[in-house]
Amino acid sequence: MGTLIDQNPAAGVTVDLAEVSVTELNRALHRAADGSNWVVTRPQGAHAIAAGLDAAVTVTVEGHVGYYCAGMNQLATVVVHGNAGVGLAENMMSGRVHVKGSASQSAGATAHGGILVVDADAAARCGISMKGVDIVVGGNVGHMSAFMAQAGRLVVCGDAGDALGDSIYEARLYVKGRVASLGADCVEKPVREEHLLELAELLAAAGRADNPADFRRYGSARQLYNFHVDNADAY
Repeated sequence: MGTLIDQNPAAGVTVDLAEVSVTELNRALHRAADGSNWVVTRPQGAHAIAAGLDAAVTVTVEGHVGYYCAGMNQLATVVVHGNAGVGLAENMMSGRVHVKGSASQSAGATAHGGILVVDADAAARCGISMKGVDIVVGGNVGHMSAFMAQAGRLVVCGDAGDALGDSIYEARLYVKGRVASLGADCVEKPVREEHLLELAELLAAAGRADNPADFRRYGSARQLYNFHVDNADAY
């Protein structure tokens, strides 16, 4: 592990996960200085790579990652040149996580802030219980995406699976393609000028050139999370 600590982060550090454990990598990243650059090679689908970072470092992963990559991220930029497993950027607070491939279930779950970009598809429950994060998916999302989404924005440039936005609170959802079905209390809403501007900013931040006018907006009908005594039998 000394070779990692002894290198000058400003000059860049390359870590081969075929020779160094994820625990050793993350320990070094947790001690890294702001502005340092790290390249992780041969990740081989390992779990929890770059988890719990709280400094403005840049981590580039050359390959596929497993569960909970970049979980609890704060300030860091994590770029994955491959696919990601379950729980990508789970509970992230700030920073940027960008996966050049696809993501498995629960990408961006419970995330409070920052931006998560998935260039290809995201599986079921993308953005579940999101609390302020921005998520941009270049392809499709699976069923139950944005379930109980409380705040933030989810942009889907492809199709959305069943029960989109089920039990949604105040998150904003934008979908360019087909929506298989909407979940409880999720409805289509008008797209106004403010939403077109918001979409343009989000798409630009994700490096995309989609036309904001091609998207539809979805959000809460505000009937489910306000208790009505006449509807008591439904609770």
